[in-house]
Amino acid sequence: MSIKSTILGFPRMGSDRQLKKLVEGFWSGKVTEQELADGSKQLRADHWALQASYGLTELPVGDFSYYDHVLDAAFAAGIIPERYQQVDNSGTQAYFAMGRGLQNKAIGIDVPSLEMKKWFDTNYHYMVPEVADDQTFSLHSTKVVDEFKEAQALGYTARPVVLGPVSLLALSKTAKGSSTKPLEHLAKLLPVYVELFGLLAAAGAEWVQMDEPVLSLDLDAA
Repeated sequence: MSIKSTILGFPRMGSDRQLKKLVEGFWSGKVTEQELADGSKQLRADHWALQASYGLTELPVGDFSYYDHVLDAAFAAGIIPERYQQVDNSGTQAYFAMGRGLQNKAIGIDVPSLEMKKWFDTNYHYMVPEVADDQTFSLHSTKVVDEFKEAQALGYTARPVVLGPVSLLALSKTAKGSSTKPLEHLAKLLPVYVELFGLLAAAGAEWVQMDEPVLSLDLDAA
């Protein structure tokens, strides 16, 4: 019987703040979207190699983010307010618009970011997803599946990490003009997770780390 060794996640910024430089370069127009993707892929590979060099046998994947893992989860589940859907087709600009806003007079776009809120009792922040009464959910991004396959291709045994549906909705807020509480939409959101887990299983994932940090709080009856 072999002993497995792992961690829950790994810092994504880089020893020399490589991710920060890539993202800020993209925002300023000095780094292309392809350069952002390629640089980020190399950073993930470097981090997996570092973890493996210290004897970890099972590496977390999906813990990488350009901006914020709550925003990633909302984006993946299709929780994208209408004002951001006009931004671009590739998704990258819309994603960053949700995180930091976008003002571009040339194309007639002026949208603020989502609300920012502290991650529990820390000094880190996350962008607060907005859930509307008529909210629909769909698998809009396969980011965690793609990163799982990246790690596989490099020869690593990987474990996908996702923010769970209860925490995603509990950390969200009711969109302006709506009245239903985000958690009331849980039943509609669950099929997206089922679809995602199906893709991960088909890709070879043996199990998934589903983080539900809100379950560590004092919970009300709902």
